[in-house]
Amino acid sequence: MADLHRTRRRSIEAGRGANRAIIRIFLATTLTWFAGTMAAAGADLYRAKVTVTGQGEANRIFGFAVCLEDVLIKVSGAQKLSGDRRLAAYKSNAKGLVKTFSYRDQFFGKPIRDEQGTRDRPYDLTVEFEENRIDDILRALGLKPWLSHRPRLAVFVGMEQGARNYIVTADGAQSDLQRDALLAAADKRGMDIVLPSAAALSKSNITGAELRTAPFPALAPIAAEQGGEVVLVGRLVWDDRDLGWATAWQMDWGGRTHRWQIHGVTFDEAFRRGIGSAAQILSGNGDPVARSQSSAGSKLR
Repeated sequence: MADLHRTRRRSIEAGRGANRAIIRIFLATTLTWFAGTMAAAGADLYRAKVTVTGQGEANRIFGFAVCLEDVLIKVSGAQKLSGDRRLAAYKSNAKGLVKTFSYRDQFFGKPIRDEQGTRDRPYDLTVEFEENRIDDILRALGLKPWLSHRPRLAVFVGMEQGARNYIVTADGAQSDLQRDALLAAADKRGMDIVLPSAAALSKSNITGAELRTAPFPALAPIAAEQGGEVVLVGRLVWDDRDLGWATAWQMDWGGRTHRWQIHGVTFDEAFRRGIGSAAQILSGNGDPVARSQSSAGSKLR
């Protein structure tokens, strides 16, 4: 009987030891994965992509300059750097800041036509910059890398063009172009976003017309269901005079409501500035400044 008890005790202790070993392995694996994910996310901030024609040196240098501005904005969260004249000197020397670059042929697998050789084919040029060099430039500009947690934006965008009035959703066919543009804008500015599903909007009785006056508390449950942490609301109205979109954005953060407008732009540009401006607020780089692409400066009605 004593031998039986000792055998059972050894079995229990062995089982506990095995469980502890499994837990240690799990925790180590999880921490390694988490650290790797954070490192990958950080590295991605210093990488940008632009479309260029061919793989010639001139277009590559141009692409480096465009990507440098995008990376400076993405790393810092400061949308206000867009078009900043102080960047001209750095952009002229962008080649010296590049860590690696690569091309992807947008027409890969398609035959080269007589009138379009490899010189004229469109390529995605992906550029990764030296992290320390980018950080040094930001410090010289009075900014710093935004490497802390970036809240996931729950983006509600209403589109109004004549009689058409709808919300950009994660699954609706009507807004597939705008959905793709929003996701591209978020990637360009280093932000993670979620969009509402058509079913969630229908369940909450929120349409394009209601979004104009819907209080943020009414949108919060939809945002939380999608994994959003901060609600960003945008309204785009087509303006025939400007031949562009008049846009208004709103976000609650830091105990107050932030509002800004942009006029006379494509919806792609409106999304880049809208999400970029939200990032600027969240990163502590101040409120965005309203801009207009036209002299008319039309207002949302």
